[in-house]
Amino acid sequence: MIQIGSPLTKVAKKALLCGSGELGKEIAIELQRYGVEVIALDRYADAPAMQIAHRSYMLSMLDGKRLREIIEKEHPDIIIPEVEAIATPTLVELEKEGYNVIPTAKAAFLTMNREGIRRLAAEELGLPTTKYEFADTYDEFRATVERIGIPCVVKPIMSSSGHGQSTIKTADDIDASWRCAQEGGRAGGGRVIVERFVDFDYEITLLTVRHSAGTTTLEPIGHHQVDGDYRESWQPQMMSEIAIQKARKIAIAITDALGGYGIFGVEMFIKGDDVIFSEVSPRPHDTGMVTMISQDFSEFGLHARAVLGLPIPKVTFYGASASKAIVVKTSDESQKETEVVFGNLDKVVEEAGVQIRLFGKPEVTGHRRYGVILATDETVEKALAKAERAYKKLSVSDNVTLI
Repeated sequence: MIQIGSPLTKVAKKALLCGSGELGKEIAIELQRYGVEVIALDRYADAPAMQIAHRSYMLSMLDGKRLREIIEKEHPDIIIPEVEAIATPTLVELEKEGYNVIPTAKAAFLTMNREGIRRLAAEELGLPTTKYEFADTYDEFRATVERIGIPCVVKPIMSSSGHGQSTIKTADDIDASWRCAQEGGRAGGGRVIVERFVDFDYEITLLTVRHSAGTTTLEPIGHHQVDGDYRESWQPQMMSEIAIQKARKIAIAITDALGGYGIFGVEMFIKGDDVIFSEVSPRPHDTGMVTMISQDFSEFGLHARAVLGLPIPKVTFYGASASKAIVVKTSDESQKETEVVFGNLDKVVEEAGVQIRLFGKPEVTGHRRYGVILATDETVEKALAKAERAYKKLSVSDNVTLI
């Protein structure tokens, strides 16, 4: 029997978020709908989830000592990693001591860097993946690129939202690609993965939720990225029946291996009927923000329900939907901007089937995702066009521009 006490009392059920960005904010909202007491952690002040949490702390997620101090002080019922760069050895230790890490400390550890999850998928589970190698130094990197072949894709083993990712199209790109990877890693420079370029038709995120009543896969999500950073997503992505069955089989295999309860974003490349595993995130996925309008349970609602031990008997899909990320950049990318104002919102949402979410991030340096526009229509193409029309109506203060 699942029980939840009132927040801010001795019988409260506590959830601690390791990461408080826009995804963490939506998780916090869904948890609070069940009466859960939420504690939000992040590396900067006033992160989106911090603005609505019962309490918050600012720290580096890689600071295992400080992370342990906070967890021992708060003694949460569940610990929910919302970012990749966390002191996962500390989470492993805490799990052994009886803390409940979502979905598991093993999942957080393996997916914190691309090496752990790629070796699990390809070498232990035998899932189809691209050809890949790892390199630690510049000389190793050049030799690896030569063996993998050009074109190839280079990524830091630990990064997010496309930071540090690049494609080597000619030999002239090698040096710039190495610098990009060293500068874009979440934990600084270091080890990189070099992958053979895949000639795919499209790529998908297959959201897969493990819960007390079993495993549920959702309608496939297609997406468009710029330098590895999500800009648009849509649901459903049309696929052949053979391809969708292969994708579901891969998603269930990798999530079963990681274990625990919660939602996973399983990324795959599709070429005809062939499916190639790419990556998996043991948490809600940025491309999955489209589910805030496409389903009766968003990916965040599903995550909250699953981690609380509640069953998910059915997910109702409403129909063709799309999301478009609101990305802004400063005029001087070396400067920090803290006063970002969005305007013309009445025009943005004047069409039926359009919604907007503004994340409330406190500052931007360079470029940053600040919100998302959601749309539904008769077809995916019409939903994407509607989201684009809404986006073009959005205005922003003079100190920043929309990308």
